[in-house]
Amino acid sequence: MLCGVPLQGDEALQRQAEETMVKAARYFRGQVATNGGYLWLYKSDLSRREGEGIASPTTIWVQPPGTPSVGMAFLRAWEATGDTLFLGGAVEAARALAWGQLASGGWDYRIDFDPENSRNWHYRRDVEQGDRATGDRRNRSTLDDDNTQSALRLLMQVDRQLDFADAEVHRAALYGLESLLEAQYPSGAWPQRYDGRPDPGEFPVRKARYPESWSREYPKERYLAYYTFNDNAVADVIETLILAHQIYGDDRWRLAAERGGDFIILAQMPDPQPAWAQQYNLDMEPAWARRFEPPAITGGESFGVMRILLELYLACGEPRFLEPVPRALAWARASRLPDGRMARFYELKTNRPLYFTREYALTYSDDDLPTHYAFKVGNRTDRIESLYRRILEEGREAVLAERARMRPVAAEQIEAIVGALDAEGRWVEEGRLRNPEDRHAPIAAQVISCRTFNRNLDLLSRYVVSRSQP
Repeated sequence: MLCGVPLQGDEALQRQAEETMVKAARYFRGQVATNGGYLWLYKSDLSRREGEGIASPTTIWVQPPGTPSVGMAFLRAWEATGDTLFLGGAVEAARALAWGQLASGGWDYRIDFDPENSRNWHYRRDVEQGDRATGDRRNRSTLDDDNTQSALRLLMQVDRQLDFADAEVHRAALYGLESLLEAQYPSGAWPQRYDGRPDPGEFPVRKARYPESWSREYPKERYLAYYTFNDNAVADVIETLILAHQIYGDDRWRLAAERGGDFIILAQMPDPQPAWAQQYNLDMEPAWARRFEPPAITGGESFGVMRILLELYLACGEPRFLEPVPRALAWARASRLPDGRMARFYELKTNRPLYFTREYALTYSDDDLPTHYAFKVGNRTDRIESLYRRILEEGREAVLAERARMRPVAAEQIEAIVGALDAEGRWVEEGRLRNPEDRHAPIAAQVISCRTFNRNLDLLSRYVVSRSQP
């Protein structure tokens, strides 16, 4: 009831959506959060919890869909409703990340608030108190899986919402951005992980090339300093720096993003495969990373590279970022598998799809694939080409204006989300938790998923915003 008048139709559903958002957020903040942060998955009674691995009650996860992703869901809910309940959740998540920021400027995958365990890491706050020698403590920031990047995007956006007045959040955001500039190689690339400024003399600027030969056997070489596109590491850094320029207006962030784009141009392989590898050694040759990631052209991350080139053009208006895309799209169209998908790896020069057996032997056959990794991936050629064509035909401003418009959410979808919330404020679902005794036999359980919470809160927020627009 609103002011004693029965609500009808969409108006009633909007009120139910807002009430659902409040109830779910109160449960998450009050019962699920650890020092304002979150993991990935919880048993419904909260007796078991995990991120990428089994976690203790004092641990939170940085890697999405963990703390930064939950914080962003809260922030969008705040923007949709103006309810400080949601802003408080976003601020708590940002401060949890600030507490666990490493001395190197970024983040490890997890943060442990246990007083004894937390001593295993070297933090920014240690440096600010005069403790500058890392010693045996962990201090390696990771760009893998959008880890450090997602943390910075939340911090920056919370900083903006607070009018840059929260000293801890503001300091953490700028310290992290400075670390990305320090970790950037002379070529404009970034490594998968970093713990300081690279020596420019060790990383000459070169254009990508094919190696004269490469081993079919895993060489067990360290690869953390390689120039890394794997899991969209470089693309996520560039996206973060574009946002930093939009929020703070400092041209250093824009120029660093553009230098990242220039590295992408350097890293595009010559014919006959004008796409990209997952990682390159310091000679700018595709190289091994893990035992199932060979020197190859990737049918996965190449699409992420093309997307960020288009995003760079939309942000900066520099035509050079469009130039590599047509040749890469032509390669992708010619490389699709018979079922329409792409192979994750294509052999250098021959372009034959590469796979691994369950025993990790490199092969051309897909008959015995390991199940932990996507050796076949979706084909995003049409999606990338559509955006590219729209940019050419409609122009930057029209594409950006279209993005600013809110996409509608079906009432039936909102009704399902509202109806699925239980009396405690939880979305409980069937899931699987890790088995500490046998990693190959996960345990079926009723679970609470941060991924589900984030998705549902986002959809509810979008619906509420759409109802307020003319």
